[in-house]
Amino acid sequence: MVYRWDSRYDQDEFLFGTEPNDFLRDQAHRIPAGGKVLCLGDGEGRNGVWLAEQGFQVTSVDLSQVGLDKTQRFAKERGVSIETVYADLADWPIEPQTWAGIVSIFCHMMPDERKNMHSRIVNGLQPGGVFLLEAYTPDQIDKGTGGPSNPDLLVTAEDITPELKSLDIQMAQNIEREVIEGACHTGLASVTQVMGEKK
Repeated sequence: MVYRWDSRYDQDEFLFGTEPNDFLRDQAHRIPAGGKVLCLGDGEGRNGVWLAEQGFQVTSVDLSQVGLDKTQRFAKERGVSIETVYADLADWPIEPQTWAGIVSIFCHMMPDERKNMHSRIVNGLQPGGVFLLEAYTPDQIDKGTGGPSNPDLLVTAEDITPELKSLDIQMAQNIEREVIEGACHTGLASVTQVMGEKK
């Protein structure tokens, strides 16, 4: 897995573009201003760098050191500072009660790993902290516009919300939308979008 992502990111172009995810751009105002934000599986840093530009204190975590190095170069080009952490999210400890926001954009995991991660996410949020997730649904497989080919990695809102029981779920929907994110996420896509706040 590490080699696969290192090799995909090891190019001058950004695999998923340099613009932030549209769902994140639309919902980031819900995160307490200036707070600490954790970006999970942030790849080449397009989302984390954008959040830093909005005044958040950002930590981006990824399994690809190549992607993290690219993130740091991108942040420097954009005149912002961002912390990067090389880690496997399957067992990386999220510091409890620490984060104003946690962001998971197309960060797909196997079901048991995902459930464990969501438990750590809930614990990691501060009171008033916000979790934002966008991921591909099983209907995405037939579209051929990006995302995993393994259906076990794909989710619906109905899969996600029971794993976030102690959050106030303010959005949970499965929709089709145009996703334009570099060469690898382009076209009509089936996605789930979830937003929850810790009370």
